[in-house]
Amino acid sequence: MGRLAQTDGLTEIQRDILATVRDFVDKEIIPVATELEHKDEYPAAIVEGMKQLGLFGLTIPEEYGGLGESLLTYALVVEEIARGWMSVSGIVNTHFIVAHMINAHGTQEQKDHFLPRMAAGEIRGAFSMSEPGLGSDVSAISTKGVKDGEFYVLNGQKMWLTNGGTSTLVAVLCKTDEGGSTPYKNMTTFLIEKEAGFGPNPKVPGLTVPGKIEKMGYKGVDTTELVLQDVRVPADRVLGGVPGRGFYQMMDGVEVGRVNVAARGCGVARRAFELGISYAQQRTTFGKKIAEHQAIQFKLAEMATKVEAAHQMMVMAARKKDSGERNDLEAGMAKYLASEYCKEVVEDAFRIHGGYGFSKEYEIERLYREAPMLLIGEGTAEIQKMIVGRRLLEEYRIAD
Repeated sequence: MGRLAQTDGLTEIQRDILATVRDFVDKEIIPVATELEHKDEYPAAIVEGMKQLGLFGLTIPEEYGGLGESLLTYALVVEEIARGWMSVSGIVNTHFIVAHMINAHGTQEQKDHFLPRMAAGEIRGAFSMSEPGLGSDVSAISTKGVKDGEFYVLNGQKMWLTNGGTSTLVAVLCKTDEGGSTPYKNMTTFLIEKEAGFGPNPKVPGLTVPGKIEKMGYKGVDTTELVLQDVRVPADRVLGGVPGRGFYQMMDGVEVGRVNVAARGCGVARRAFELGISYAQQRTTFGKKIAEHQAIQFKLAEMATKVEAAHQMMVMAARKKDSGERNDLEAGMAKYLASEYCKEVVEDAFRIHGGYGFSKEYEIERLYREAPMLLIGEGTAEIQKMIVGRRLLEEYRIAD
């Protein structure tokens, strides 16, 4: 498997899990990924295989039927899956975020109700914060929840839901205006159980998933809108049981999601490097393999260095979160670095392939369309730099 992107200090259980996932990726994902991606076909057989491996419950505590593994283990698993096909890692990512939010912030009843079925893969989670009229400015949220006795009535339109159609549980952030002193204290997360599928939802009157959004890349996994028209949600489905905490719960989810996106960037970059260095040893120009040309060796050296740096940054961010410490600085750095380096490594591998890189017969063509999503997922580079810059000023503030 080469010496790049190795992780020191793993337990035997962690090494066994990664070896099992790596074998699954090599045998069950890589051989079919490009064909399924070109068809924009949901990888049902792959998802069923991950369900059998217990990956949907990887970080859910053992008391709820999960494996109880760390964020680091999860991130390393995501890296391996993304190496095979980034869309598959997206299927587990939003599920993982919702499970993390319920485990960290949910009531005991919510944990007992959702987590065992999420661990078994019977419930698939989706995460809904963005809207058509807002990107990173969460304070501009307009989807609203109004208290009506033992229910809340939700109205609005959400955007960019990964697994929006295939999921059966959606964590939805709404404005509730219940007395907070700032916009961020007037938001609430609702847990909505629905049926999988598109169109009006038979289980939840007023809830509609219009259909898949057509995308340049990141195909196979469904990305959707979510329309809510007088959707009635029981008050006991407010995450944590107390309104007004939704923004902070969502940001906790996004923080672990940034580590996930960094891991995806690491996986895609590693695969691009593998494809580039393999092709360079096969292609002949001017009487010798192009790997023997100094210009290509320089490119390979730069690519490998970026793969290694991004991996180690991602591992550091995951370990910081696992330790219980604040990790927004490290997560922001990791997400920024890994996504930017991923784009650059993929482009270099594309250049090594020459004209063949433009052909759909070659895997690098798919990676070239997938990498841009990582530049914007879980916050753009500009947002990450704002987070990092503010935290640095807190850490290095000089006395007045």
